Amino acid sequence: MSEFDHQPAISDHFCSRRELLSRMGNGFAALGLMGVLGESAFASSVPQGAVRLNPLAPKAPMFAAKAKRVIFLFMNGGPSQVDTFDPKPMLAKYAGQAIPLQLPTERRTGAALPSPYKFQKYGQSGIEVSEIFPNVAKHVDDMVVIRSMHADVPNHEPSLMLMNCGDARMPRPAMGSWTLYGLGTENQNLPGFIAMCPGGFPIQETQNWQSGFLPGVLAGTYIDPKNRDIERLIENVRNNYTLPSEQRAQLDLVQRLNQKHLARRQGDAALEARIQSFELAYRMQSEATDAFDVSKESVATQEMYGPGDFARQCLMARRLAERGVRFIQLYHGAGQPWDSHDDLEVAHRNLAREADQGIGALLTDLKQRGMLDETLVIWGGEFGRTPTVEMPTPGSNAGKMNGRDHNHYGFTMWMAGGGVKGGTVYGETDEFGFRAQDKPMHVHDLHATILHLLGFDHTKLTYRHAGRDYRLTDVHGNVVHDIVA
Repeated sequence: MSEFDHQPAISDHFCSRRELLSRMGNGFAALGLMGVLGESAFASSVPQGAVRLNPLAPKAPMFAAKAKRVIFLFMNGGPSQVDTFDPKPMLAKYAGQAIPLQLPTERRTGAALPSPYKFQKYGQSGIEVSEIFPNVAKHVDDMVVIRSMHADVPNHEPSLMLMNCGDARMPRPAMGSWTLYGLGTENQNLPGFIAMCPGGFPIQETQNWQSGFLPGVLAGTYIDPKNRDIERLIENVRNNYTLPSEQRAQLDLVQRLNQKHLARRQGDAALEARIQSFELAYRMQSEATDAFDVSKESVATQEMYGPGDFARQCLMARRLAERGVRFIQLYHGAGQPWDSHDDLEVAHRNLAREADQGIGALLTDLKQRGMLDETLVIWGGEFGRTPTVEMPTPGSNAGKMNGRDHNHYGFTMWMAGGGVKGGTVYGETDEFGFRAQDKPMHVHDLHATILHLLGFDHTKLTYRHAGRDYRLTDVHGNVVHDIVA
């Protein structure tokens, strides 16, 4: 008999007041458990009343999926649509003049500011792209360029939350967490959701990849790719003091104790997440060092991606994708690097130079390996920028009259691979690029379409919390079938 399989002691029949209240509350919550487990929120069929032991186990989608994984290239701070993928010749005609549009009054802007960059048609589709993205432009025939995106407010914090988590105010699970909840992950030795941001966190920090009310193990794992040493990139990834067999025995002992502790607390979600994280951390030692080590790539491949932190992120993203990681988000810098209130001509050119080669190489690499068709690559930021110049405002953004302010009324994102209709442009802004005019597409519509490409009805991928069924799109969103191949 194991030392842990003892006969019940009299102390087992007593509990503290806190434990009593906790058990009573959990008991009431359990009344709805059978209904929750029977909901279509679980992607694959589960016997009535069964409990899913591993939230990361691979699951089948609701219907045939076009994409198996997502790589989200997040241009942090809000890139300008009229300087990247949405050319507006009318800005040159009205340069230095007020544009003939009824503009919102929440932000004071000035005269029309033409793009300092030239646009050129690329590919068989002839989609126009700015000169600052020559490598990305080579792939326009695999991309749908959405020129009619719009969000809710012109502020970074709520707009990042809306884009990443579907709600601008309340803490909600990130899109990557919803993806893991529905599909699980194909590789149990690596996190299923990874977020990389060099040099620190983006604004709103870890809320961008939180699991919210979903199981904690579905949260994103943060990696700082500025650290090139694998042991600094992932702390404690190697155990230099204990043999693998001894470490496994230690973990088994800890997990047996934790399972007993969990059983007495009616499956506490935080404790269950901790147990899962111990297992994942142990398994990562066998594979993470290899997955993040880009030096194992050929010299030709490394040169194709180019130098710099973002290029390394793109190469790591491809290595993680081919190893079964489900959702990979790459931030272009901490803070708001694309937030070009001043000196836009220099700033956007330098930012694009940092990102363009790596993104182009990623798309090339995925296509050469036969992975692009099953990988949905998304590019964009939390909003766009005004086609008019930034105006100095006392006490706030005192611009130099050569940058652009925030603009949530109309901006551009693009998606490639993963079942999208390549070589197409969807929607448009007005002739100056300020407001989404034709086929406006809200962030909720984007999320609904992404989930559709992953094989889910966004209205049915739900999770019961606080007495109601929640979803990524809340009570909004429509799938845009026009961009689905």
